[in-house]
Amino acid sequence: MADRTMTRADLTEAVYHEVGLSRSESASLVESVLEEISETLATGEAVKISSFGSFSVREKAPRVGRNLKTGEEVTISPRRVLVFRASHVLKDRINGNSASGRGF
Repeated sequence: MADRTMTRADLTEAVYHEVGLSRSESASLVESVLEEISETLATGEAVKISSFGSFSVREKAPRVGRNLKTGEEVTISPRRVLVFRASHVLKDRINGNSASGRGF
C-alpha cells in the first residue's frame, strides 16, 4: 500500500499534464470543481460522479454518548455528516478487477 496522499497540488499537476492548460488555469479549474462540489453539499444536495461515486449529507440525530475516561454520559448534539459511496466501477478498480467494461 502507498503511504502517499493526493493533494490539490497533485490534482492541479495532473490537469496540467493531461489537459494541457497552464498551471494557473489548471489550479483555477481544480479549485472551481472543488468549490462547486462543496457548495452543492453545503446546501444538502447530493453529488454524483459517474463511475466514481456519490457524496451526500446525512442528518444525525442527537444521542447520548459516554466519556470513556470518566464514564460520564454526554449528549452529542445533532449534526450533518458527509457520506461517500463508491461506485461499483471504483470498487472493482480498487480491488484489481477489470471485469467492468467501463473505466475512468
